[in-house]
Amino acid sequence: MKRKYSDRANWRRVTEKKFQVRTLHEPEFQGYVVLYQIKQVRDPLWKEYDGKRYCVADAGYEWLQHFQKGAHYIMTSMFNDKGQVVQYYIDICKVQGVTDRGVPWFDDLYLDVVILPGGELFLLDAEELEDALKKGIITREDFDMAWAEANKVMEMYREGRFPLLKLSGKHWGYFHSRQ
Repeated sequence: MKRKYSDRANWRRVTEKKFQVRTLHEPEFQGYVVLYQIKQVRDPLWKEYDGKRYCVADAGYEWLQHFQKGAHYIMTSMFNDKGQVVQYYIDICKVQGVTDRGVPWFDDLYLDVVILPGGELFLLDAEELEDALKKGIITREDFDMAWAEANKVMEMYREGRFPLLKLSGKHWGYFHSRQ
């Protein structure tokens, strides 16, 4: 299981960045919101879904991560250089926390859910989860929890009640409003 840090300190693709964290205590969200601003990159990052390519990281892009207290997922809203959402990427995780330097982190449970702005839904990396179980990297309880959480996220999305999609733009605005 990999521990992933929201500051992406070792991400070599990004050569210049800005990293900000806010703690929110709202009725609909409690936890950390991270804005990772990509200033310069060595190469853009592209992802492919159903034969279509999408740029998800380039100079001027911003990633907004939601670390909701008690959740077993972290959602990253990826905005292009025009402030438009490119994709929502939901990492299923075992636990999450924050370092003594204030950097949120999570222990990745391999399964990922991707939601594109057009509504398309994708489940990724099921084979990685299966492989981690076979190799003893995760327990059967971790495996079952990852599947249950991914299915819960996809069901909430299909029913129009996945709250972070609606909060993403609002929270992105917190980092861009003049205060």
